[in-house]
Amino acid sequence: MASAVLELLSHDRSQTFTDPTPSDALVSCYNIDTSADPGGLALTSAELAPLLGDTGALGVKNCRIASMLALASIASQQPHRLKGNPLIENRIWVNCFDQNESIKKEARKTWRVVNGTEEDANSDGPLPAPSKMYAVPLIPLLSHSDSSIANAAAAAFAHAVGMHQDTAEKSVVRLCSTFIDSYPTSSTSKADASGSGSVPPSSSSPLHPVPAAAPKKSKVKRIDTGLPKKPAKKKTVGGTSLSKLTATTKPKKKVVGGKSISSRTVKPKIPQAKERTFDKELLESQFQTGVSTKKIEERDDETKVSTRLGIVRSIMALSDRSANIVLDLPVLKVTVAFLMTYGLADGSEAVRNCARDASREIVAAYGASDEAIEFLLPHFESILSTGQPDVSYLGSLSKEKAPKDVSASDRRKEGVVVALGSVALHLSGEENEKKIDETIDMLLDALKTPSEDVQSSVAACLSKLMKKGRTQDRIEAILTSLINDCLGGDKLATRRGAAYGISAVVKGSGIATLKKYEIVKQLEDACVNGPSSAKEGALFAIELLCDRLALLFEPYVIVLLPSLLKAFSDSSDHVRMAASHTAGLIMSKLSAHGVKLVMPAVLTAFDDPNWRTKQASIHMLGSMSHCAPKQLATSLPRIVPQLTEAFTESHCAPKQLATSLPRIVPKLTEAFTDTHPRVKASAEEALDEISKVIRNPEIASISPILLKALIDPATGTLNGLETLIETEFLHAIDAPSLALIVPVLHRGLRDRAATTKRYGALIAGNICTMIHDPRDFVPYLSTLLPDLKSVLLDPIPDVRSTAAKALGSLSRGLGEDTFPELRPWLIETLQAEGGSSVERSGAAQGLTEVLIAGGAGLVEDVMLEEILPLKSHPKPGTREGVLWVLTFMPASLGQGFASLIDPSLPALLSGLADEVESVRDVALRAGRVLVRSQGKPHIDKILPPLENGLSDDDYRIRVASLTLLGDLLGMLGGTKVVKGDADTQDDVRAAERAQAQIALVLGSDTRKRLLSRLYLTRSDTAAVVRQISVQVWKTVVSVTPRTLREILPVLVGQIVDALASGHPEQTEVAGRCLGDIVGKLGDAVLPEIMPVLQAALSSGDEHTRRGVCVGLSEIINCSSKDQISKYLAILVKSVQDALCDEDNGVREMAALCFQGLYGLVGSRALDEVVPVLLSSMESEDEDEKVRAVNGLTGILSIRSRELLPYLIPRLMTKPITKSHADALGQIAAVTGSTLHMHFSTIIPGLISELASFYGREVDGEEKPREDAIRECSRAVCGSVDEIGVNWLISEAASSCGSDKESLRKESCVMLQVIVEERENDFYEQLPIILRELLYRLNDDSTEVLKANHQALGALSKHVPAEELVKHIDFIRNLIASMVSDARRRKGGVGDGEFLMPGFNIQKGLEPLLPIYQRGILYGNASIRETSAAGLGELIALTSTKFLAPLLIKMTGPLLRVVGDRNPSEVKIAIIQTLGLILTKGGPALRAFVPQFQTTFVKALSDPSRRVRVEAIKALALLMPISTRLDPLIKELVTGSLGKGAASSTETAGAVTIQTATLEALSVVLRHGGEKARLPASIPSALNAGTELMTNEDEGVRESAAKVIGAACGLLGVDVTSDFIADAILNDSGRDSGESRHCKAHCIHRILASPVGTELDEATHAELLALTKALLIDDNRKVREGACVAIGAVLGRASRISECLSEAESSLLKAMDLQEPMEIHQAVAKGLSVAVRLNPDVLAGEKGLSLLDASLKLAMSGVQRVQYSFNDFLWLALDVQSGEGGLESYLEIASYENSRTMKTLFTKVLVRMKGVSDDEII
Repeated sequence: MASAVLELLSHDRSQTFTDPTPSDALVSCYNIDTSADPGGLALTSAELAPLLGDTGALGVKNCRIASMLALASIASQQPHRLKGNPLIENRIWVNCFDQNESIKKEARKTWRVVNGTEEDANSDGPLPAPSKMYAVPLIPLLSHSDSSIANAAAAAFAHAVGMHQDTAEKSVVRLCSTFIDSYPTSSTSKADASGSGSVPPSSSSPLHPVPAAAPKKSKVKRIDTGLPKKPAKKKTVGGTSLSKLTATTKPKKKVVGGKSISSRTVKPKIPQAKERTFDKELLESQFQTGVSTKKIEERDDETKVSTRLGIVRSIMALSDRSANIVLDLPVLKVTVAFLMTYGLADGSEAVRNCARDASREIVAAYGASDEAIEFLLPHFESILSTGQPDVSYLGSLSKEKAPKDVSASDRRKEGVVVALGSVALHLSGEENEKKIDETIDMLLDALKTPSEDVQSSVAACLSKLMKKGRTQDRIEAILTSLINDCLGGDKLATRRGAAYGISAVVKGSGIATLKKYEIVKQLEDACVNGPSSAKEGALFAIELLCDRLALLFEPYVIVLLPSLLKAFSDSSDHVRMAASHTAGLIMSKLSAHGVKLVMPAVLTAFDDPNWRTKQASIHMLGSMSHCAPKQLATSLPRIVPQLTEAFTESHCAPKQLATSLPRIVPKLTEAFTDTHPRVKASAEEALDEISKVIRNPEIASISPILLKALIDPATGTLNGLETLIETEFLHAIDAPSLALIVPVLHRGLRDRAATTKRYGALIAGNICTMIHDPRDFVPYLSTLLPDLKSVLLDPIPDVRSTAAKALGSLSRGLGEDTFPELRPWLIETLQAEGGSSVERSGAAQGLTEVLIAGGAGLVEDVMLEEILPLKSHPKPGTREGVLWVLTFMPASLGQGFASLIDPSLPALLSGLADEVESVRDVALRAGRVLVRSQGKPHIDKILPPLENGLSDDDYRIRVASLTLLGDLLGMLGGTKVVKGDADTQDDVRAAERAQAQIALVLGSDTRKRLLSRLYLTRSDTAAVVRQISVQVWKTVVSVTPRTLREILPVLVGQIVDALASGHPEQTEVAGRCLGDIVGKLGDAVLPEIMPVLQAALSSGDEHTRRGVCVGLSEIINCSSKDQISKYLAILVKSVQDALCDEDNGVREMAALCFQGLYGLVGSRALDEVVPVLLSSMESEDEDEKVRAVNGLTGILSIRSRELLPYLIPRLMTKPITKSHADALGQIAAVTGSTLHMHFSTIIPGLISELASFYGREVDGEEKPREDAIRECSRAVCGSVDEIGVNWLISEAASSCGSDKESLRKESCVMLQVIVEERENDFYEQLPIILRELLYRLNDDSTEVLKANHQALGALSKHVPAEELVKHIDFIRNLIASMVSDARRRKGGVGDGEFLMPGFNIQKGLEPLLPIYQRGILYGNASIRETSAAGLGELIALTSTKFLAPLLIKMTGPLLRVVGDRNPSEVKIAIIQTLGLILTKGGPALRAFVPQFQTTFVKALSDPSRRVRVEAIKALALLMPISTRLDPLIKELVTGSLGKGAASSTETAGAVTIQTATLEALSVVLRHGGEKARLPASIPSALNAGTELMTNEDEGVRESAAKVIGAACGLLGVDVTSDFIADAILNDSGRDSGESRHCKAHCIHRILASPVGTELDEATHAELLALTKALLIDDNRKVREGACVAIGAVLGRASRISECLSEAESSLLKAMDLQEPMEIHQAVAKGLSVAVRLNPDVLAGEKGLSLLDASLKLAMSGVQRVQYSFNDFLWLALDVQSGEGGLESYLEIASYENSRTMKTLFTKVLVRMKGVSDDEII
């Protein structure tokens, strides 16, 4: 058993065993129970042997530690058993000096326990000394194959010598003798020297020994290992057992009670131990080396070499100062002589090297005394000169084998130099300075020896002498010589030795030497610019400096690294080889920080165009395999993926590279796309280098397969993963192994094949259990974790499951703190709205495994605080994610999920009712998992929610609850839910068994309750629920009738509860179920059910009564006529009571019962019920009346056509009583489909009855009757079906035109009620309603107007404006027709102002305003025009008093829409309406002035002339309320000059816009110019007009004249006089026709303005003269303007007669019939201007000639001329004031003219409305 445990401990897998550990198990194997018999059996040698052999104290680390623990335990129980045993002592003592601290610590504890010092077991004090027999058992271990044991044995030997100083000489001699015994004979040496049969040089670690053939006749063998052997009577040849060595004999059995008493761990037949004695000679014979005394030639072999190497290593350990050894001079002489004679001359290079180092250390440690120096110096110098040692110093040692050949002498000379250097260390004083210098020179010469070992030893010695004597003064010369040899030496040995020398000198002199003598710079220059030999030498020096200085040289490595990389591309093979060695050594010496510094330079080398440099960078990465383990583990995660990608440059997309190598991918992408084959080859070599440092034997054995997977991932990845899975790991995976495994996993996880991804995830999850330190895996998480996340979301469930378990395993092994982003990412993926159901499933499974890895506490916290609260999240994806977690959590957590069942069930149930199908599917899946995993143990928690779910409102929850309940019952009953009919015998038997098992588990009461619930669901409203319910029922019930009889009481109770629940669906289900029971059981169930229902109907609440009616209806429908006849009396009474119930729902249900009853028994049902109800209606008891009406209402709801002809006349009997009105209202509510056929009686009767209340006071008794009739009217209007709406409106509208005011009012009210009670089924009748209501706007009665206003308000409120706007033309035409009729009818206002009565009440216009606003804002062009114009008409019909509150509501929409792209007609209508609003509103609209102004000015640029004209008119209306005119004047002035944005002269129609702007400017100046505040505003307008006097366009000139006239009127007489003088009277003789034309118009406009009266007579005379001259101008347009201007001159003349006499001839000439029509029109306009300015200007005879001429033209045949002179004559004769002007004319005129004038006066002039001043002035 102990051997098996030790075998387990030899593997790393032993670390996975805990409680107990393998070490505890091993200790337990040797526990001895001595409580019963303290003198019981002791452990035998065979039982102790496993602890002492190669699997125990000489085994691997774990075995050695466990063996020490076991030995300590044995020693504490049987101290006498181990004390004094040399073999046990030897094993413990050796382990006390092992290099491993754990082994050393446990061994030293055990050593103290064995030696009886348990109290000091944990102290660090000195160890108890071993026995003096230490040498014999230690010597064989010096050559042990395990170097750690061999080194520990050497240290143990040295410390034992130090504790027993008296044995020093004897021990040294024994060591030397053993060496000589294993030394080959001289002839062999000669053969070796000649080259035949020589042993190859050993590596740095000793060769494994090969067992030597023992002498045939020898009876003594090497030490017995203590392994168990079968007992034999004969003696074994050449050895004996451990029991024989201790002289133990076979003990007798001690019998107690007939039974043998033995140890628990000792076999019964093993003899007990007696008191031990020692046979010294026999003991010593066991440790003899077996040297034959026969002198024969002995050949060397590896075993002998290993023995000699161990001896020399032990001798070197004697120099350890911690051993406290004191070697006196005789011993020193023997030791040194031995080393000189045999060690340095040994044929094995490894032995020689070790002997050389030993001689150096021995001399350095013990050669400081004068006596020693006196011995050493001559001795060494003699050997240096002759090569032969003085063998006399060997003393008793054999001298026969001392080699004396030439090669041995040469070897001694090489080695003695090092010893001589150690002697020099002890020299001091000036007298020895020369000797020191000579020694240093000798050492420097020895550096040229073509042996690297010699050079290394010399360098080690040389560095210690750098501060001795006068060496510091020679440093520069020494370094110069060494550098020259290193860089310029002709031999390799010279260059290499010089490099050693440089490193030794720098080491001994200090690091400052490098900078002081610029050594690094010289080496760098040689690497870059030197010849091949210099480059090689420089690389040697760099390598050895790094080796010797270690971390001190690290800063210079960064400087030299670019040169080193360049050396890889050198043409010389020797240089490239040196660069490779140098790189390897540098990497082996770098610290973790140094690796970080080196990596950027290595990566920079990827940019070099030379392929060799790229290759060098890969070599450097491969060289990192020489790093220390810690640094290697840190670097490999970055190195191996890069090297891996080097093989796949043609197969790896850039995206893959970016994903794999996020930190260095740019460099690798460039490097590995190189086509040179050596780049790949170098990467392969680098990977091979890394694979060599793998310590795990299993990975080492499959490393070729892993390398193949890295080199060729397409074909090797799957094979590599399969190999990893098939491999049984007995040892921990080390960091280099991970470096090879992780890239393969990375490739596998990204592969397309599902198998490959699954294998990769499986290995990634299990890898934490196979590594010694989980932290070694952390650097790889950044590579693998994204891959695992991707695989976790794979479409294949098996792959997702494996990835989830891998994440859980990693989280468990590394701790969740290592993955701070993992859990948030999983939860985020669960909630991702854009993710698929597959992704959420994978995230949920991964989250489940991660949480379980964190422990039950974490699971509960996260579920309750983070996951379950998301069950009501608005996003369906998040809700689905929660349910996916609940799908995986119960099965994974097992019974640990019990505490989460209650919090999880609400999430499941809400998911089952989710509106998204995918969420419901996942919820059902989660529920099934919960039932399967937790159903049986936690049925008490799961069953109640499922029962409640059967009656849930959502049918989906009912379906899911039934499905889960079926699974649960099937699991309890040991069956499955059947599919199909399930009528076979097997199905019936299975149902019987299930029914019995369920009854046993649930109990009788629970079973009946559950089956009753289940049977109820068979009548569910949803077909899918019924289907599943039947399947579940057949699964657990074998015979339905029998089971129904068993559960009938419980079922009926549940039915009644459901009927009384008030829930419509549950009530319906219960009714169906009741009918189903009646159908199945028939008369057997009715006697039990009917009393229950009748009692519930009489005593239950409204929900119960309603449910009872449903039940009665189902009973009636499911029963036969004969069955009903038996219980008819009970049924009729119940139905009648229900029909009269005060609850409407009960009555509705009762009506259905009556319908069913009527269908079965016919008119018998009516005969039984209706007469009783009709008689009850006439009862004085109000309650009875109400109940009767309720009953009739219920019957009418289903049989109205038969009963209404009898009821309506009775109810409409005048006067209509309150009770009749209430009854009619209630009847109307249920007879809407047939009531309209009686509207000819009902509607007129209701209107007439309501009209009877008009005009009289309604007392206390009449008021309730009126209210009842009005409510009845409302009920009738609201209850009628759509088919009767037109009948209703026709009847209501028929009374609107009645002569009786009361009927008109009530008709309007009825129309209002119709609009309020109906929804949208009367829209086709809107024209009728609008016509009647609009006609009432002109009603004489105020009450009618109010009722009509309310009706229109209701219409506007309840009918959407977009619907009403469709009738806008109809409304406008109707109003226009009404206005026309009102004007023209008798007593009308004619053309005077007419105000619509319906608009001139409080808010009279408000009902129609939304219609017009809707049309203006959202209608098409035609509707907008009509709406705007119609709104203007409404404004004109409304007085300012009632219009003011609505102005703002009307103005805003108009201003907002006028700026849109509307046709000109729409804009005209809107601007005209705005003008009306301004006229009516006045100052109330002051807040809108800026908007008005902007709108009108913008309209001046419109292409339509009418729009521009209306805008100008609107600006004139705006001026009275405008306050800031200066900006407006400035804008108009700018536009008039053609400088505005909208007035560009390049734009089409610019002249017309310019004209309109000038017109607007003149209007603004004329109507509001006095409000201008800035001094420059009016003059700027005058200047603009002056500038445009010569414009080419006639209209512009005329408009400019208007501006000039208005400006002059504002600026005063002085400015006007100056303007007249400068611009009008300054005739230079070169005036153009345009200028003369404008002057004429300017004269007209200036004189027509107020300033015209202030001009002096001189100016007036000059203007008259100019005008007369213009009257005879050749230009017709000039003459036209002059004709108008002369009228203004006459009108402003102070001396009228003189002025008239001067102008008369010119005017009469212009009035000649031969003149053009335009001249005549201009003369008429001029005369009109004169009369308007001065009414008396033509009074009397002075104007008779002009009047006669005008009369003549007024009677001419030209219509336009006639109209113009008619206007003049209307003004001249002052027709507006009467006939006085006519009489004055008739008195002085001729007869003919008088008659003509009189006729014209009576037929034309009197009929004229007037003449506008705007058309004249």
